[in-house]
Amino acid sequence: MRTLTIRLPDDTAQRLKQLAASRGLSVNKLFEEMSTRMLSAWDAENHFRVMAAQGDVEDALRVLDQLDARDTASSQ
Repeated sequence: MRTLTIRLPDDTAQRLKQLAASRGLSVNKLFEEMSTRMLSAWDAENHFRVMAAQGDVEDALRVLDQLDARDTASSQ
């Protein structure tokens, strides 16, 4: 595991601390979870681009449906 230093404006850092506390998390865990979600979305986007390049429309539409379902579930 690595340590990463991030420079943020003071007000942003304070708001992230408040967000983490409201979720019962440390700021470190909050960043870990946000990073995991963003990387997952990036992986899905790249996977979709590969499928689109291969011309498999049905698989691409299935991925979009899965992303829509995941986004809907995480926003509830």
